[in-house]
Amino acid sequence: MSASAPARADGRGTAAPGPPARPGRARSLAGGALLLLGTLLLPLSLAAVWARAELSDTDRYVAAVAPLAGNPAVQKAIVDDVTDGVMPHVRLDGLLKVVPRAERPALRRKFTRGIREFVGKQVREVVTGRTFPAVWATVHRTAHQSLDGALTASGSAPVTLDLTPVVERVRHQLSGNGLGIDIARRVPPTGATIVLLRPPDVPRFRAGFRAARTAALLLPPAAALCLPAGLLLVRRRRRALVRAAAGCAVACALLATALALLRARALDALPAAVSRPAADAYADALTAPLQTAVWGVAGTAVLVVLLASAGPLAARLRRPAATERRPGPLPGPKAAS
Repeated sequence: MSASAPARADGRGTAAPGPPARPGRARSLAGGALLLLGTLLLPLSLAAVWARAELSDTDRYVAAVAPLAGNPAVQKAIVDDVTDGVMPHVRLDGLLKVVPRAERPALRRKFTRGIREFVGKQVREVVTGRTFPAVWATVHRTAHQSLDGALTASGSAPVTLDLTPVVERVRHQLSGNGLGIDIARRVPPTGATIVLLRPPDVPRFRAGFRAARTAALLLPPAAALCLPAGLLLVRRRRRALVRAAAGCAVACALLATALALLRARALDALPAAVSRPAADAYADALTAPLQTAVWGVAGTAVLVVLLASAGPLAARLRRPAATERRPGPLPGPKAAS
């Protein structure tokens, strides 16, 4: 028995304690944890920054929805909404007084259909006119400022898209037509509105906005610190870089899938009166920057994986070729018989 081995009471020796854990292994574990955390925080950072920018930056929001002024689906939805707002103020009682009572319902329907077509044509001329993009920008700037006020203040007042500037242009358009004079006089100064947030939804949306605003300040720096710090701590950095980049690509793909599912769910929850094609166009315009950022980061991550894997792969391919070209041993002199 070795003299250095401690003895127990029964005379048997005890095993010597094993060597202490290597500090490099603890560093590698900490680096792997940081890389995993950074991989998860990166797509969340993109979503938080996008939400904060879209909800708090009026100029950015107006620039995002500006192309929708020429979208046919959006134009049709505006024509329908404004026409629906004008038609309740059209009164035909004076015209139908001279008509027999039995013929009034059919004639009323005929006149209403004709006047609606006339009003819709005038609204369409306004919506497709050259000055409409400026009106469109004014409407959405006012709506976003109202949304920003609702998110930063208390209360549960609804957030609406006020189409009064459009109705004012329609009133001017109608006043220039013989049939439209009486219609223009009856239309009130306040026009049609589209409810963007109902009162019950405002507090929940405000809480989400505050969470996104806080996350946009904290998550990007955290992701920017975790990824480099993790690479510095691990031992096999090339392999860790490949895995971290692959994880970022997968996380971004999952975020894009989640956004698509949330988009479909939100559109399905819209009232039937809301035009689905117009809502699709709005969703595409608002989420386009986020989609571009997500797929851009995913593509960059895939490129990093390919570049980091190219070196070892090329070395493995060169190794068998070098082995085949290596010359064999020279033949020695023949032994003398």
